[in-house]
Amino acid sequence: MLKPVKTLFSILLAGAISVNLAGQSNLPVYLNENKPIEERVEDALSRMTLEEKVAMCHAQSKFSSAGVPRLGIPENWATDGPHGIRPEVLWDEWDQAGWTNDSCVAFPALTCLAATWNKDMSALYGKSIGEEARYRNKNILLGPGVNIYRTPLNGRNFEYMGEDPFLASKMVVPYIQGVQANGVAACVKHYALNNQEIDRHTVNVNVDDRTLYEIYLPAFKAAVQEGNAWAIMGAYNRYKGQWACHNQYLLNDILRDEWGFDGVVVSDWGGVNNTMQAIYNGLDMEFGSWTDGLSEGASNAYDNYYLANPFLKLLYSGEVKVEEVDKKVRNILRLAFRTTMNTKRPWGSFGTPEHAAAGRKIAEEGIVLLKNNGVLPVDLNKTKKILVVGENAIKPMTVGGGSSSLKAKNEIAPLDGIMNRVGKQADVIYARGYVGDPTSEYNGVKLKRDLHDSRSAAELIEEATRLAKDADIVIFIGGLNKSDGQDSEGNDRKELNLSYGQDNVIAELAKANKNLVVVNISGNAIAMPWINEVPSIVQTWYNGTESGTALASILMGDANPSGKLPFTFPVKLDDNGAHKLGDYPGVDKEETYKEGLFVGYRWADKENVKPLFPFGHGLSYTTFEYGKVAADKKEMTADGKISFTVNVKNTGNRDGAEVVQLYISDLKSSLPRPVKELKGFEKVTLKAGEEKTVTFTVDKTALSYFDDKKHDWVAESGDFEAIIGASATDIKSKVGFKLK
Repeated sequence: MLKPVKTLFSILLAGAISVNLAGQSNLPVYLNENKPIEERVEDALSRMTLEEKVAMCHAQSKFSSAGVPRLGIPENWATDGPHGIRPEVLWDEWDQAGWTNDSCVAFPALTCLAATWNKDMSALYGKSIGEEARYRNKNILLGPGVNIYRTPLNGRNFEYMGEDPFLASKMVVPYIQGVQANGVAACVKHYALNNQEIDRHTVNVNVDDRTLYEIYLPAFKAAVQEGNAWAIMGAYNRYKGQWACHNQYLLNDILRDEWGFDGVVVSDWGGVNNTMQAIYNGLDMEFGSWTDGLSEGASNAYDNYYLANPFLKLLYSGEVKVEEVDKKVRNILRLAFRTTMNTKRPWGSFGTPEHAAAGRKIAEEGIVLLKNNGVLPVDLNKTKKILVVGENAIKPMTVGGGSSSLKAKNEIAPLDGIMNRVGKQADVIYARGYVGDPTSEYNGVKLKRDLHDSRSAAELIEEATRLAKDADIVIFIGGLNKSDGQDSEGNDRKELNLSYGQDNVIAELAKANKNLVVVNISGNAIAMPWINEVPSIVQTWYNGTESGTALASILMGDANPSGKLPFTFPVKLDDNGAHKLGDYPGVDKEETYKEGLFVGYRWADKENVKPLFPFGHGLSYTTFEYGKVAADKKEMTADGKISFTVNVKNTGNRDGAEVVQLYISDLKSSLPRPVKELKGFEKVTLKAGEEKTVTFTVDKTALSYFDDKKHDWVAESGDFEAIIGASATDIKSKVGFKLK
């Protein structure tokens, strides 16, 4: 039997609101959308009982928290993102609810979005996934994720936006705005310092304030102050000895007091560990899974949460003042008035061809051409037989990986995408090459394709190399997958090299056919011991519903690749600061970020380490010529700005897009600084032969560092350089200037 819920309509019927003959209503303030939100919040708060207030501060089911039916305030319903809307689960179980109409469009992973280096793609992504969440009547989307890529072994890097805080900051804002335009709160995660999956529930992160503010917080700050995010999710790990979900320094001192965040702080599921800290240290809503084992198998399990009955008892006794629960409920009510209580929010749409097309467009722009010695694009006028090798050519990638696992309405695998595109123009044959993880089931979602293969590794390689000798071109499609210990929540990778013997398969294919393309599907960097033997290498991602279609479009040249790497590919783990300095994944649950500021390309620059592929790298099927960068003035005042211009010309014979990157270098500083830092980027589309001028304008914030002694941002007078590059190592020109 359905539990009756009082709606605004039932309140009207009950006479709570009188309507005169002229059609004017005497609405209570909290229901009057013409009133300022803060007035509505205070009015609603004044009408609530203590029990109703506490009930709003904790979950009532796996993904929902209570509203106030008596007042017509709806429940809050969250859904996992950030790549698609999670299928419905049972009220208090992770098992699927068995719905037949909850199959979503799977969007590309956020590594792909970051690799587009295109803020318009971020806006399209946010708008599209926001429409899907709204249609399913969710008012909290658990994403996007902006944790910084510190190590290529982090199992959850595929959910994030790369290694650079400036890139992540600029890409996260349009996503948030797109989502929230649908009346759905973007819940930016995981705040903060959640940079590994090993010991994620227990590890205490030790990092200096300067590194915290310059590397790990900027994307969250941009989400709050530029994106106006309505929700933030706390992280599992500890910092300064307190869990991040109830952390005085992170949540109260920085998020609320310094940044002025007025949204709701949501715990990660099971991330709450202490009632008193949860009360006082900035958390608003506790979600979880039988928290701390206290409630497993118990009736009314959610009443045992840290912010449930234990909180209520402290309020009843007077040990905790009512103002503490009121602080939390104000934030939750503000969320309601922005989402479920907003009668003007759109209805959304779900599983539409338009959303699939948006995902394909984002995927095409995010695929990165790493290396190309003339094999790509495939010329179907000269190609009669194409051999596709590798498990990832047929393995579904929307399933698995942890909480981002989806029940996709459709998923076009790479082999299917290639066959659909080639049609009868050439023969496409397939060889397995290797067997990795043949399972394709996660959390009740089962895929139809059977991936089991009992043949030995030697048999599989023999078949692949034999067929390769007769093919015009060989496309190996491998990389990582979303199984435990690969790109997946819960554990980190064990090594930088590819698993399942793939390196050996690639090496043998390179001997068998000189026209070899390696397509790496991953959310992380990999080692490439075979790089000198392979003429063409493509980096693609977990690209969702239209994954295979987008890849085929790039391989066949229908779309010109324009993606750029959002993180560095090191040659070996020791070329990464977190591994070189030997503290990852921590000692006795203590992890010290000894590399400090020097993450990714900053470390490579400092140590003069040549990467396998640098941050910002990506090739095209056309060529671009850069002019010399010029500054509009030689000196910038502390309250002024300076502009840099550079001409970029498409010198090839086909249309394309180039990402022009601006780095700033402080030539003399009182504190150690990176050699250079990204401070601007622009994706410019050029027709064959076309030339455009790209302009970057910066102020002193682009020149500043965080002085932890002053606890403030400082820009020192002196000499700087503006550096224009096509990547962090492909420097085109520089111009000097002074800050006066």
